[in-house]
Amino acid sequence: MAKITFITSEGETIETNGSSGSIMELAVKNSVKGIDGDCGGVCSCATCHVHVDSADFERTGGPGEIEADMLELDDNATEYSRLSCQLEISEALDGLVLKVAN
Repeated sequence: MAKITFITSEGETIETNGSSGSIMELAVKNSVKGIDGDCGGVCSCATCHVHVDSADFERTGGPGEIEADMLELDDNATEYSRLSCQLEISEALDGLVLKVAN
């Protein structure tokens, strides 16, 4: 089980727990505002864009090529951007804090 905390663009903090699936699925299940997952998690939109804290970026790793291409189209992308559909929940991500970019 991993505890993942989301901070919305309005500053609301939403703490969630998950053991499998993607972080995008966890966010949608918990009605995190700003995480829509319009493409269903196939990395063909950026409606699940999050910013990973720089201290945690090593734990998530950087985006793959297709994900990086999608992020290039988003005006809110930073060097710490990830699409949450591409982040699988694992014990290694326990305690992760993500800021919703949209």
